[in-house]
Amino acid sequence: MKLHRILLLFFAFSYVSVNAQDILVNTLKNEIYRPIKKDKDKDSINWLWKRGGLFNFSLSQGSLSNWAAGGDNFSLALSSYFNYFVYYKKDRHTWDNNLDVNLGYIQTTSLGGRKNDDRIDYVSKYGYKVDTSGKWYLSGLFNFRSQFFDGYTYSSGVPVFASSFLSPAFVILAAGFDYKPTSKFSLFLSPITSRWVIVTNQYLADQKAYGVDSGRHVLNEFGAFATINYNTTILKNVDYRGRVDLFSNYLNQPQNINFFMTNQFNFKINKYLTASYSLDMIYDDNVKIFGPNGDSPALQVKSMIGLGFNMPLKKRHKPVPVNTAPPSIPTIIDPRINLNTSGDHLN
Repeated sequence: MKLHRILLLFFAFSYVSVNAQDILVNTLKNEIYRPIKKDKDKDSINWLWKRGGLFNFSLSQGSLSNWAAGGDNFSLALSSYFNYFVYYKKDRHTWDNNLDVNLGYIQTTSLGGRKNDDRIDYVSKYGYKVDTSGKWYLSGLFNFRSQFFDGYTYSSGVPVFASSFLSPAFVILAAGFDYKPTSKFSLFLSPITSRWVIVTNQYLADQKAYGVDSGRHVLNEFGAFATINYNTTILKNVDYRGRVDLFSNYLNQPQNINFFMTNQFNFKINKYLTASYSLDMIYDDNVKIFGPNGDSPALQVKSMIGLGFNMPLKKRHKPVPVNTAPPSIPTIIDPRINLNTSGDHLN
């Protein structure tokens, strides 16, 4: 009787052991090939190159007929904004490139036609991560800013030639540190910055426009530079992009800070229709074409609002190459199985 019980317990233990082993193997297989659920808020695409942009076009028109309150019989305003960016990120290296182009034109019966917006602005910034948190970068920055067409000031209604392509053009080359706590905000600080003011138009150069010496075409300045960039979604259909540049010339009146600020709000109505508002402000101590005598600097302000067509350029990612080979399944060996394949166990 005791022998029967012992044999019964032995076979029961063997059955449980074999089944437990099968369960372990199946569990390992399921865990290895189990799909990983990604948290959209926490997981991000591991990209090498990223590019995208935005195109916005606005149109406004007005007309009057026998209007007692007065005004222009006809007015037409066109404005456009184009943005394109290309980003690179690998290991400790980052390279950000951003291009902004603004063009605007207004036509009225009393004043005729003239441009009311004209800007080309390119920024390229390289960074090398120097801390474990990934927020501080040793960086170099290049910035070019100018315009496409001739520009005039209209003091007393008389057009006065004031600017043209590459007259002026502003070039900045800076080395410093870039602080990026999030993907929405960056602060670049440079104590070593070279800034060039370029005036290629001979007439403007002879007038000592934009601080260049008479007859010369380039003014070089050396100083400190800082730029702040911020972009966010304020509400579900309201986006904001802003930038502030500050420059102090060590060599000439460093207390007079050159200031450049641009703000862009987009209010999405549907997929392609949007309202936009932009506010730009500039102060440059070398731009002395304002005041009663036309020889004083002043804060320049440009504000535009419009309703028009908006087309975001699809963001494209070039992912980091990954190893796509299927993972190997660990082998579990049953010690009870004789793996001798020489044939000796048959003797």
